[in-house]
Amino acid sequence: MTTDGIVVIDKPAGWTSHDVVARVRRQLGVKKVGHAGTLDPMATGVLIVGVLRATRLLGFLAGTDKEYLATMRLGAATNTDDADGDVIAAADASGVTDDAVLAATRALTGDIMQVPSSVSAIKVDGVRAYKLARAGESPELPARPVRVAEFEVLARSGVDVDVRVVCSSGTYVRALARDVGATLGVGAHLTVLRRTRVGSFTLADAQVLDGPGDLLIIRLADAVAATFPRLDVDEDTARRIGQGQKVPLPGVLGPTGVFGPDGSVVALVEPRDDGTSRSLVGFVGASSSVAG
Repeated sequence: MTTDGIVVIDKPAGWTSHDVVARVRRQLGVKKVGHAGTLDPMATGVLIVGVLRATRLLGFLAGTDKEYLATMRLGAATNTDDADGDVIAAADASGVTDDAVLAATRALTGDIMQVPSSVSAIKVDGVRAYKLARAGESPELPARPVRVAEFEVLARSGVDVDVRVVCSSGTYVRALARDVGATLGVGAHLTVLRRTRVGSFTLADAQVLDGPGDLLIIRLADAVAATFPRLDVDEDTARRIGQGQKVPLPGVLGPTGVFGPDGSVVALVEPRDDGTSRSLVGFVGASSSVAG
């Protein structure tokens, strides 16, 4: 039997996020599968895949903060801001000091306005930016606010700089590399990108697709409890919340998982101004398991 829940995959290089979803769908024998937070083909690491009712949770998981390990190569800018693109400008980066690199990363730490990469999935007049870029166009993407909580330089070897980034959803690490290169005046792009955490889920939770045995599914209730504050309620309150009714929930300050007396997750809710709850997504209804 395949149950509602999430599968944390260590995405291999060369795979698209959709490739991973297709593989998980085949392995589990279910159609209702999706992913949270796209990873580019060159990137590896944590990709959260939702199964059955857990697909309702994916948008909220995608909105959690993320951690990456990356390598920036100074001295060359590419049209994709990573090693998969063509070099569009090059400069001698041998004279760039470590202090200059640190200063550039610190300038991009905190609340910043970031112009997304031209090959991002953001839509421009209804068309994905990466489709326009690959067609030879240069889509203009407006800067948007993101938060880079940590931008740490781990090591440097010549023009290659290893970094660790903790950032909000919607932050492009490729764009951080691009902007570091622009600040230093020599250009830069990513050669390695590995996502090590999405919210509370890390590489320690991740599985490889070609590994032995069946895929381990983290139950929907456990995934919600690991990501959001937990509120246990009685049967009547659980029923009312499951029906979408407004219910007073004192002490609820933000998105919170509501659990019934049997331990099942009823809904993800947030507080209203009047002190009652508003359901963000409900989990009562569809079958919780199917034959795999």
